[in-house]
Amino acid sequence: MTRLETAEEFHARVAAATDEEGRLPVAIEAMPGWDIFPFELEGLRVKPLEPLADAEPARNGEDPEDCFCRQPMPPERAARLAWRNERWLLATLDMKLPVSFILRPVQHYDLADLPDEMAAELGVLTVRIAAAIEELPSVGRCHVGRYGDGGAHAHPFFFGRPARMLQLRGSCLLDWEENLPAVPEDVHLANAGHVGRRLVERVGGEGPAWES
Repeated sequence: MTRLETAEEFHARVAAATDEEGRLPVAIEAMPGWDIFPFELEGLRVKPLEPLADAEPARNGEDPEDCFCRQPMPPERAARLAWRNERWLLATLDMKLPVSFILRPVQHYDLADLPDEMAAELGVLTVRIAAAIEELPSVGRCHVGRYGDGGAHAHPFFFGRPARMLQLRGSCLLDWEENLPAVPEDVHLANAGHVGRRLVERVGGEGPAWES
């Protein structure tokens, strides 16, 4: 059986590619060389590589008893729900894209420990949410992301990439998003409301909280 590389070995291999200041070269043939990269290359530097941490930091909700899901939902959060059923919540995010969401299970599960039935349901919901987002005339594509470094409760993201703004394609979308002007609240709620209503049509559940 092939031996798996350790974290120490991976870090050492990366560190061996740094300069005397501990910086990796800017890989201009990769992302910074794409036409979607939002920053000019002149003066761009990669931060010095940090030492390997002793361990992964604890995330919010590592102990299920401390997770936000065990507490009553604050009214302001409940008011941002675009869709829900007995197992899942789809909440809008305050971002500068036409629409953006975070999907969470009601009970405390991370992505890697979802029961099979909910894992299958997550697949269906991902398809249905993406399809509804891509129906919006201001959206060219739905991006789906899962990071999980800050919280131990599953929370995949859905981002509506603005239509025909080709610089915003791909993995630099969120770098561009931080610099965009805010979306008017009525536009944001109209877009999110469309997605919530389409989910009700296709998978059942309850629609936008602000329309009830």
